Amino acid sequence: MNITSAIFVKGITGPDSILRDLVPEIAFIGRSNVGKSSTINSLLGQGVLARTGKKQGKTREINFFKVNDKMYFVDLPGYGFAQGGYEDREAIREMILEYFTFPGINLRTVALIIDGKVGLTEFDRDMLDILRDNGHRVVVIMNKMDRLNQKETSETLSRIAKEAPDMEVIPYSAITKAGKDRLLKILIAKKA
Repeated sequence: MNITSAIFVKGITGPDSILRDLVPEIAFIGRSNVGKSSTINSLLGQGVLARTGKKQGKTREINFFKVNDKMYFVDLPGYGFAQGGYEDREAIREMILEYFTFPGINLRTVALIIDGKVGLTEFDRDMLDILRDNGHRVVVIMNKMDRLNQKETSETLSRIAKEAPDMEVIPYSAITKAGKDRLLKILIAKKA
């Protein structure tokens, strides 16, 4: 897929009319600091649309980007960290759960982004369970692959394949963009 346009539409923190407009959505979720916003920006190729930063927990809303005037890329807040502590983490968790369980949402794919060097964490496993329980199509993106050698990549892929045998796992690097076209094609594919 060739991305010719991508614009920020809005950020939400709860139920909103944008969730009912029937535009297909590709949602991006992951722990704080796995490069979620960087991955979105690298896929869109339109400069910096999704906010990135050195501090964890920068995304505090669910941000919608209209792509090719046909679909939304949805940047959800990172889970597992919030600067305000437990209450902020819980508020973000509730916002994420509300999004994934919203009735009638036109969610085509959920991209669960993980750090390739770390692999699946307990937070990631919990999120996978939530996504499975709600019947969402999930693609696991192993980000930061530019930091791994071939042996480490193979070992991490093998480990994740055992833990999540029902998921497609795609190695990716938001820095080098290796595999970008294949990843976009998989993310945009319709549910079987």
